[in-house]
Amino acid sequence: MLTSCRHENELRQLMARGQWPDACPPELRAHVSGCRTCGDLVLISEAFQHARVESLAAARPVPPAVLLWRAQLRRRNAAVERIGRPLLGAQIFACAVALFAAAGFAGFEARNGVAWLTLSYWHDWFVQLPQAAAAQWASLSAGSQAGSGWSWLVLLPALATLLLLGSVAVYLATDKQ
Repeated sequence: MLTSCRHENELRQLMARGQWPDACPPELRAHVSGCRTCGDLVLISEAFQHARVESLAAARPVPPAVLLWRAQLRRRNAAVERIGRPLLGAQIFACAVALFAAAGFAGFEARNGVAWLTLSYWHDWFVQLPQAAAAQWASLSAGSQAGSGWSWLVLLPALATLLLLGSVAVYLATDKQ
């Protein structure tokens, strides 16, 4: 059976306040050395306090600044991921439009021949480009309907503008998510 000592509560209070053994009366120290219950209480409490101090020293708690930095880093990475999703959508849209334009160009060239693969074709094209551009702009400014009225010189910048505006529209539409 466990027996209780009348000095046990007083001893517990002194140990809880950290006043054992320095700030206790000499009679209590003498009692603890003679009383088995109080001696065991002091022995067990000091062992637990020593183990607590050792475990706190071994744990090395992380400083609050490091925890704050990690939280900010997680928040920043989440924001970068949220920003990346609409950009990926805009890139996929731009890639699809570019592939569509390349397929259209390949189909056009397949119907009209593949003369553009020869070096002489490009030489002649670069030589004739300034004269053809001047003639096109002159015919457009005069209001004449030469052929269908649309030329590659007007169509290509219009398609490029459409591609750019479409990419911006997709980006803005997916950014609000």
